Amino acid sequence: MVLAGPEGWKTQPSRRHLTWFLLARIAVITIFLGGAIFFQLRAGMAGGHPALGYLYGLIVASYLHALASVLSLPRLRNLVFFTQTQIAWDLLFCFCLIYVTGGVDSLFSFSFVFVIIAASVFFSWRDILLVASASAILYGGLVDFQYYGQLPVLPGLPLSQEITGQQAFSSIFVHVAGFLLTALLCAALAERWRRSEQALQAQKIDYDELEALNRVILENISSGLMIVNEQGRIRSFNRAAEQITGFALQQVYNRDVRELFPRLDVFGEDGYRTRQRAEADIVDAEGQVRTLGYAASLIRDPQERLLGLLVSFQDLTMVKEMEERLRRADRLAAVGRLASAMAHEIRNPLASISGSVQLLMEGENVSDQDRRLMGIVVREAERLSGLLTDFLAYARPKKPQAEVCDLRQLLAEALQVCRSDPRFAAVEVEVRCPEGARFLLDHDQIRQVIWDLLINAAEAMQQRGRIRVSVDPDSGGIAVEDDGPGVPVELRERIFEPFFTTKPGGTGLGLATVHGIVEAHGGQLIVGKGELGGACFRILLGRQAVLN
Repeated sequence: MVLAGPEGWKTQPSRRHLTWFLLARIAVITIFLGGAIFFQLRAGMAGGHPALGYLYGLIVASYLHALASVLSLPRLRNLVFFTQTQIAWDLLFCFCLIYVTGGVDSLFSFSFVFVIIAASVFFSWRDILLVASASAILYGGLVDFQYYGQLPVLPGLPLSQEITGQQAFSSIFVHVAGFLLTALLCAALAERWRRSEQALQAQKIDYDELEALNRVILENISSGLMIVNEQGRIRSFNRAAEQITGFALQQVYNRDVRELFPRLDVFGEDGYRTRQRAEADIVDAEGQVRTLGYAASLIRDPQERLLGLLVSFQDLTMVKEMEERLRRADRLAAVGRLASAMAHEIRNPLASISGSVQLLMEGENVSDQDRRLMGIVVREAERLSGLLTDFLAYARPKKPQAEVCDLRQLLAEALQVCRSDPRFAAVEVEVRCPEGARFLLDHDQIRQVIWDLLINAAEAMQQRGRIRVSVDPDSGGIAVEDDGPGVPVELRERIFEPFFTTKPGGTGLGLATVHGIVEAHGGQLIVGKGELGGACFRILLGRQAVLN
């Protein structure tokens, strides 16, 4: 007997179903046989009716078999064979029960129906018909043997040895027809139930797959996702959120969102605050300020119960920096157009003034007072010419002419200039550059950048202190730092703007020009605090600029 359904469908009985089957069998036996014994005893037949002893024996045998089955079930592997033996036992039990209770006159001839119903839970429709056929054979054989007087009679059994042929035929016909009709009905219902179970299982597998896909999407989506509960505490934090903020889920789980991200306006005293689109600055795990674009919406379960607030966000820091560079480029373009229009209008008269005053100074009748005043005019004209030169260098920067450059040699040249400059008389300049550090860049422009940064550092330290210039070939970076007062945080975003200066008499174009040259090389200029305690300007040219 094979547990197989239509179209090759096979099933393996579950231990849970078999356990319920064994319990149901005990309950049915207890109800019917126990009830029969109870009513027999109540009717005063306990005095020695021999059939009661056999019923007691069947009940004891059934309980012992059930106990053995329950104890052996957890250790068995072949549950199909176990199920087949249980059905075979039930057929044998029903045969014995009908035999000891009168054969053709037994009130328990319907018990085979329970076996057929039980078989429909585990077997295919073919096997159900096989069980029904076995029931018909057992019952028919019992009646036939009884009809022909060949049935052994145990002592005290109330078996009638004289039954008519019509009585035997009608009993067999009715019971066999009942067994087969029950089998057909149970087979149809069982097949329908199994198809429904298959469909439900397939649907459940689809839901499991959908849930797994949702988890994968949640972990791999590029936007950060965070769920906040009704107490304002973070309950979910996906991988993108960890990458953007630098915080792991273990670090933020169950923490108050207002404490961790105070500028993220998604929760307040009045509860959740939904947002269609907003921006806020946060401080990541490394202490860096990042600009986030975020949206917040309520989430509900299928029963429309509020689960929390879903906050989705993206890192806009690079976008904001790009926008700032574009704005700076726009300003630079506007200044460049203005410079092109005004350069000759300013320089030509300025050269005429300076040349004329110098000719006047060469006259013999010029007094010392007038000569001193004319000297002031010449010096201011030269200063104005230098300012115009700086202005034009910023407004109309030259395109870098990239060439192979030895950074160690370039820094040596800058250091040589420092030694001859009185502003570096009390300044110690330290250079850290490995041998053979070769970069692809514009030699003259980068030397100008280093020189301007050195002058800026010396002036910030009041021309007394220590400056360190270091080169990192691995990252393509050059750092210039000092032990001066540093750059205040609130000014770090403005020091690269043209005409912004904090020095008396400064033009505000030095750092702006440096910034423009670095950007023209495709790099970045970042200001922060250095290891010496003062300002640190980092030129990040990238590994693409490193040749070795």
